[in-house]
Amino acid sequence: MNALIYAWPGREALAAALADAMSGDVGSLELRRFPDGESYVRLVTAPAGRDVVLGCGLEHPDEKCTSLYFAAITARELGARSVGLVAPYLAYMRQDARFHDGEAIASRAFGHWLSSAVDWLVTLDPHLHRHASLDEVYSIPARAVSAAGSIARWIAANVPDALIVGPDAESAQWAGSVAMSAGCPHVVLEKTRRGDRDVEIRLPSLAQWRGRKAVLIDDIISTAHTMATAALRLREAGFAAPLCVGVHALFGADALAALRSAGVARIVTCNSIPHATNSIDVLGIVATAAREMLASHRPSS
Repeated sequence: MNALIYAWPGREALAAALADAMSGDVGSLELRRFPDGESYVRLVTAPAGRDVVLGCGLEHPDEKCTSLYFAAITARELGARSVGLVAPYLAYMRQDARFHDGEAIASRAFGHWLSSAVDWLVTLDPHLHRHASLDEVYSIPARAVSAAGSIARWIAANVPDALIVGPDAESAQWAGSVAMSAGCPHVVLEKTRRGDRDVEIRLPSLAQWRGRKAVLIDDIISTAHTMATAALRLREAGFAAPLCVGVHALFGADALAALRSAGVARIVTCNSIPHATNSIDVLGIVATAAREMLASHRPSS
């Protein structure tokens, strides 16, 4: 396939996974800021005649989007056959409706912009809530792969007698999928949100699962207030300190402290976003999906 992979700083492991899956080359990319704060981008390795793959996680997106756009457009100008994006974390999926007059529907606006810059997209567990699929947001071929299988294998190997706990209704289908693959039961809690940092969690009857190890799972750990509140309710219900498992380790400033104050036993995340809590590798499945996407959508010579 001989793709040319450019990866953003800190994404060397993603670049290596993509190069291995695609039998490709890791190119050299120079990124820096001018003194006035504007972005400088240079594709040091020539992209002419190559299928270019940009490896750029989109956590903290406003710091990266300008350089991402410049890199994609420059690759085209310099003769790339195609330009794809592998973003293990995909930003701007949360604001998927207009809740108050005048609000931007960020998922739609961001999807329109990104679709103008690249030919295809691969990501991992985007926060699809009101959108049924990425096709409702992106006009380019876009594929979302799931970390559920990887998480289930980790739980099966590391947590005997697990009880999978979804912290709210949005996690129900996801928690069920992990539990089925891991061969263990699951429950879903009821959440009422009053604000970004104010949530109420109600537990169903858990008497039949007493003695199992509770494993709280969610797609994104950001403020961690939902997980921390759920952990406290589980402790109050007589469970031992639960594990917390998340796909995307966004972790706001006080998120880790909130979880530790709630008395969790361990915090485990996937390596979609590099973080000290990473214990579950998902880069291989992301790279495989990217290889398949490129094979299906690369232009003819």
